[in-house]
Order: sequence, then structure tokens, then C-alpha cells
Amino acid sequence: MPKRDRFGIHRTIEQVSFELMRLVITAAFEQKDRKMEFLESARVSAEVLKRFIRMIHELNIIPLNAYFELESDLQEISKMTNGWIKYLAAAQ
Repeated sequence: MPKRDRFGIHRTIEQVSFELMRLVITAAFEQKDRKMEFLESARVSAEVLKRFIRMIHELNIIPLNAYFELESDLQEISKMTNGWIKYLAAAQ
């Protein structure tokens, strides 16, 4: 990754990734009635991350195979987060 991208968009992607991880871990340790707020924020962070990954692919900063791998991982994170939200909504 070029130096200009490492300190620009890459840094933003890294920050959003850490925030997503923090939100999911926090939700895991929260009481059942407080998990939803963290999961909703995590869902938004995952969607923002998807857009950034798509953007760096469209700008030809990362190769196609890396894009597919990252996008696949983000799809799985989204599915798991949405499943967790649905489970909590059904339990209420």
C-alpha cells in the first residue's frame, strides 16, 4: 500500500475496524437489555467499513483478490451481527 494511502484512508479504515471490534466485545460483556445499542452501532460501523473497502478497491489501492477476501469477511460480520440483533429482538 502506498505511503499516502497508509496514512490517509488506511488509517481511517483501521480506526473503524478497531471501533467495530470494541463495540462487539462490549456487547458480548453487557447485560442482555443493553446489548442492542452496541450491536446497532456495530452494524453501522460494519456498513461504513464495507463502503471504505469498496472505495479503496475502486481507487485501485488494493488488488482484486484482497478486496474479495475483505468483502467476504465483512459480509460474514454483518450476517453475524444482524443475527445477534434478531435473536435479541425476538427474546424481548
